[in-house]
Amino acid sequence: MNQNSNFDVVVIGGGHSGCEAALAASRMGFRTLLLNHNIDNTALMPCNPAIGGPAKGNLVRELDALGGEQAIAADFATLHLRWLNTSKGFAVRTLRAQCDLKDYASHYARVLAEVPGLFVYQAMAAEIAVDSGRVSGVVTRTGEKFGASRVILASGTYMRGVVHMGMTSFPSGPLGQVPSPEISDSLARAGIELRRFRTDTTPRICRHSVDWDALPLQPGDPDPEAFSHWRPKKLHTGYFCGQTRTSAKTHDILRAALGRSPLATKKLDTAGPRYCPSIDDKILKFPDKESHPIFLEPVGRSSREIYMQNFSTTSPPDVQIEMIHTLPGCERALMIRPGYGIEYDYVNPEQLEPWLETRRVRGLYCAGQICGTSGYEEAAAQGMMAGINAALSLRGQEPLVLGRGQAYIGVLIDDLTTRGTDEPYRMLPSRCEHRLLMRHDNADDRLCLVGREVGLLSAEKWAVFEARKRAIELERERLAATRVPVCDRTNAILREMGSSPLAEPLSAMDLLLRPEVSWGGLLKLIDSELAPDLGAKIEIDAKYAGYAQREERRVRRLSSMERLRIPDEMEYGEIPGLSAEASEKLSRVRPRTLGQASRIPGVNNVDLQLVQVAIERSRRLDDAGRAESRDLPC
Repeated sequence: MNQNSNFDVVVIGGGHSGCEAALAASRMGFRTLLLNHNIDNTALMPCNPAIGGPAKGNLVRELDALGGEQAIAADFATLHLRWLNTSKGFAVRTLRAQCDLKDYASHYARVLAEVPGLFVYQAMAAEIAVDSGRVSGVVTRTGEKFGASRVILASGTYMRGVVHMGMTSFPSGPLGQVPSPEISDSLARAGIELRRFRTDTTPRICRHSVDWDALPLQPGDPDPEAFSHWRPKKLHTGYFCGQTRTSAKTHDILRAALGRSPLATKKLDTAGPRYCPSIDDKILKFPDKESHPIFLEPVGRSSREIYMQNFSTTSPPDVQIEMIHTLPGCERALMIRPGYGIEYDYVNPEQLEPWLETRRVRGLYCAGQICGTSGYEEAAAQGMMAGINAALSLRGQEPLVLGRGQAYIGVLIDDLTTRGTDEPYRMLPSRCEHRLLMRHDNADDRLCLVGREVGLLSAEKWAVFEARKRAIELERERLAATRVPVCDRTNAILREMGSSPLAEPLSAMDLLLRPEVSWGGLLKLIDSELAPDLGAKIEIDAKYAGYAQREERRVRRLSSMERLRIPDEMEYGEIPGLSAEASEKLSRVRPRTLGQASRIPGVNNVDLQLVQVAIERSRRLDDAGRAESRDLPC
């Protein structure tokens, strides 16, 4: 390339993780190079072009509150949008968008081209240059060298990627892309442990060959919505998802072809995603299950393709076609792309610091599926944090590590670096013990200040956030002062809501505390000029106040363990009484705090007490050493 070949940060990979990493580092003021083996595949969505869902939607909102781009890209590309878990509590409700994969990618490509100090270059990275345990740059397959003291590896599923369709396998990245074999060798030479995972994708069928009239259809939600805090909400119409199901005939076809299945024959025996299993896995592992739901989802405004959600497979193409034709509505469906499994290398995430820097090679960060995760949202979240921390280290500042009671992003990274993973990791609400505090609606309250302090959240967005906070506070005060009178109209409206009538006047805020009274219901009794989403936020905060306060007290109690720092040089093998299992795992993970140590599987309460005693002993020795040095004569 013609530009100066020395950069502050080099990002390897132009997927969701790489894009967010490059944007974060460059927006924080550092000269950044994004290396992508094919620029046309920037922010590629090789699996389902959907963003959000349980826990994943929370990650997207948190990224947006910090100053990231994924929520804005999703809103720009949305075809079909729905709230999920609406029958459950507010803590687990979130959005899911079906996106136009080309619009999503074009948004990222356009933003990457506009950011000052960010350069995008098409080249295949082949080697991470290391000098005395520190990264010094990247060398491409054609021998070009780019110097950098910080490198972020966001290579997705490309490292030694192998695609499997039936008994046929061949080197490949997703959707027929070129795999990357050299980086794995480079990491191994640096002493970084690599493992293998697999993920699967579904066949795509032609939209015009589906009998939609035979299927139940699922329209988008009827009200305007958006992932981003900073863009106007929109109503999305004109697109729908259809639902069909497998049958005994579908299952019989797959069973009859087991001799040609890489899973059944153990040709492909690497771990796949537990929470998004292939239809092959489902039929093999749950033989008594008579039927499985399949969702038919659009992938683009100008595309004929339909994605078959819940129908990923590694079966041979002819078997896939047979199975598709057993599904109601798909009897005459034309398969455009067969499904496949892809096997790839990933870095054992226990080798990473909580800020995603490798311990073996300083200045090298890993983010996305290279860390053993699955999903666009998990990848983007890690990419942003890697980009932030690479930039903070260049500033000479402390890394940013979000707490488990602060963000889903914090849970994601803590799980990976503390517990590791033996299957492709997926973010789930059940992983978050403090999810009452980390709702879809309050991501801005939790993280906008963090984004502003690191330099990612713009002055314009910060002004919007502060204006909303002021509006909410003023409205809360007004509701507390507004008395709802006792009258026939009031009590009739309350009875319609299923709430008891008033015997005496009650403040509007107290009325909102009733489980049956929603913000929309309250507006039947009083007037308000507040935006509906801000009103809903007041309602959620009011109803959850008691639970949230109790959870905050729990977080504060646990924070004492999180603050108790373990010395970097701690020798666990020398702690008397410490179990062999705890010693081995603590030595491998090298937790920063006692709180992090407590979450390592195999480390029990007795082990933690022994580590705490060792920490106190180390502290006393350090204090004694400092006192002795002060007493020495000049």
